[in-house]
Formats: sequence, structure tokens, C-alpha cells
Amino acid sequence: MSEEIDVKSVAESTFEETSVDEGFLVLTFKNDKNVAQSIAKEINSDYIQFHFCVKGATKFIFNQGRYALDIHEENSLLLYNPQRELPINLQVESKSWIVSILISIKKFHGLFSSEADHISFLNDDNKDKKYYKDGVISPSMAIVLNQLINYNLNNSIKHIYFKGKAYELLSLYFNRSEDADIEQCPFLVDEANVIKIRKAKDIVVARMAEPPSLQELADEIGLSLKKLKEGFKQIYGDSVFSFLFDYKMEVARKLLEAGNDNVNEVGHKVGYSTASHFIAAFKKKYGTTPKKYIMSLN
Repeated sequence: MSEEIDVKSVAESTFEETSVDEGFLVLTFKNDKNVAQSIAKEINSDYIQFHFCVKGATKFIFNQGRYALDIHEENSLLLYNPQRELPINLQVESKSWIVSILISIKKFHGLFSSEADHISFLNDDNKDKKYYKDGVISPSMAIVLNQLINYNLNNSIKHIYFKGKAYELLSLYFNRSEDADIEQCPFLVDEANVIKIRKAKDIVVARMAEPPSLQELADEIGLSLKKLKEGFKQIYGDSVFSFLFDYKMEVARKLLEAGNDNVNEVGHKVGYSTASHFIAAFKKKYGTTPKKYIMSLN
């Protein structure tokens, strides 16, 4: 635990929340801003909390800011205290992503009833005790977490997709086999490959106006073109340039909302040499032109 935390200057925000089952929630939050964000949620003592820091750094704040637990990048925090309520109060640093899983002890025990001795806080000796555990996110867990936080499929299948991924994440978290990652995803068993794919994503985002070719990107991160394509799809659920297209359109939308640039200038900033190409791309993504989008804001 650290010293008292100053949370007064931190902006407030909210999770994106998906209920995947009764007593089972998935919360995601991407802080892509330049300041830390505070996200809070009341939760009763019947729930087990899993917090996964996918990127950056996060703090779990206790007792009105008097104490905090750090959750570093690619690390997790499990919390359970049946004796008192433990409201979620996370300080998510700039450029940080967090995924949280909340599951009631009743629901959780039903999943693992025959394995209660394996999970220490489920056995009879510990059922009334508080439980805390931090740990490293494995490469196979990292894939699932990135798929949850970067979900970009049709909204009509979001519930079933999140439900499947949430159960997959729990199974990976509690898997005792050291060979699990090899079976789960042969390509990404090497942590170094996960880091390289993340670097590839950072490169195309940083250079979105003039991104490298796939071959140049593969050369820069030190992977073959085939492994770059496979790995990017596995972690981010999309091809490199489909991911980049969605990212550019999101940046463009926010620039238009800010109102400091005209349509031409926004197009140039996200890499379109002509206004017509930008307008066509924006309409493909959002179903309306940039100009009509700006008008709708007013």
C-alpha cells in the first residue's frame, strides 16, 4: 500500500459495462487522454473483482484516497472481501487501458464447485476471509484482454462474444498447466512476440498519416510478414490496416468535434491527401459526411 493519494485533480469518467450473465460483468476502459482518469463503481461484498491492466498503469484507491494498490502494465489484481464492501475506485493513468471482471461468489462457486480446493478462497477454511492476489498477465490472457478492449465487431453479437471471452479469460487465469499458452496460441507463446506486435500497433498509430507498408513494419519489429499478420489479428482482432482505418476515423471524429480544424485539415492530419478521399472514408465508417456530422453536433 502507498501513501495518501491526491485524486482531486483527476478527471472523472465511466466504464463501458457489459453484463454477460447474472452476477457476471465485464468492464472496459481506455484512457487515451493526456490526463489520468478516475472511474468508480459501487459493488457489494458478494462480488470477486479481477482487474487487468492491459496497458500503462492503474491504481486501486482505498478509503477515500488514503491508500492505493498499483496495477502495473501486463499485471492483474484479484480482490475479494466478504466482510465489507469494496467499491471500485480506479485511477487510470494517461494512455492506459483496464479490463475488470466482476463475478458474484455464488456464480463463481458454481463454475468451480468441483475444483474448490484448487482455488484457495473457495475452500471452507477461507470462505469468510478476504483475499488479495496480484499476478502477471500471460500472453494467452493478453490476447483475450485486447480482444475485449478493442472489440470492433457487429454490436448484435457483442453479448455472446463478451460472454465467451470472459469465461475464456477466467479459465486461463486459473489454469494450472504451464503448457497452457502453447496449446492456446502457438504463435504467441513467446512473450517477445506479444511485445513486437504491440510495438507494431504503436508504430502505425504514431505514423497514421504516413504509415509504413506491412513489409516495412514487419522488418522494423523483427518478425516475418506472415507472423505480423497472424499475430496482429490474434491480439487486436483485425488486420493492421483495418485497425488503423478505425483508429484514424476515431481521431478524425474527435478532431471534428473539437472544432479547431476544417474538414480539409482533419483529413490531412489523419493521412488523406484529398478531401474527397477523406469524406468517402468518413462516410464509409459513420454513414454520414464530415460536414453533416459537424452540423449534427450543433
